[in-house]
Amino acid sequence: MDLKIKDVAELLNVSETTIRRWLAEGKIPAYRLHHQYRFSKAEIQDWMLSCRLQNETGNFLPSEEEQIFPPKEEKGMQQFSLFRAIHQGAVLTDIQATEKEALIRETMARVSEKLETDPLVISDLLLDRERLMPTGLSNGIAVPHTRDFILEGPKDVVVVVFPKEPIDWGALDEKPIHTLFFLFACSDKRHLHLLAKLAHLSSHDEALELFHSKPDKKELLEYIRDWESRVGTK
Repeated sequence: MDLKIKDVAELLNVSETTIRRWLAEGKIPAYRLHHQYRFSKAEIQDWMLSCRLQNETGNFLPSEEEQIFPPKEEKGMQQFSLFRAIHQGAVLTDIQATEKEALIRETMARVSEKLETDPLVISDLLLDRERLMPTGLSNGIAVPHTRDFILEGPKDVVVVVFPKEPIDWGALDEKPIHTLFFLFACSDKRHLHLLAKLAHLSSHDEALELFHSKPDKKELLEYIRDWESRVGTK
């Protein structure tokens, strides 16, 4: 999927000027086609995952004024999109698997009916994505997702898993994973928007403290709703 500057600006909710500056500074992956910049959706996803590691590796991370969120005046579907997606999904604290493949397969066996898909097929798609690049962010958070699977219908789904013990996920910061957000969206834009929110959430000490406590769905949703209400209001 080839994206233009305008497309990427809309997906990331920043200005085209910001995208052009990132290009000039070599901060965002792109290629040239007929003297115009083009972007791969898959590369943008990988960039969003890896750029969360600024503190550990010196990689790029947007500054406060460039956060990848809707402007504060934008309301509607995006304001509480993560809250809605988790509400549509599940919060699992009783997964018994202690390694990556087994955890993915056990989780998909539990939620495949909600996703209206075959658990073996969706597990294989998630594992294919992990082989290309592990979906660990930083600070023990991972966002397993597929390359191409898109949900039918207007609703996104996020399934949160708190494994029994932290799991080696091959994260770039080499930290074991204690919280997983399985992400399934119904469009590319909503996928990237939710991925950006989760990446930002992974850097908040308050959120990380909550995740370590393995909250139930009600407690987690209350926190996410409050957090999303404050995003972009400063």
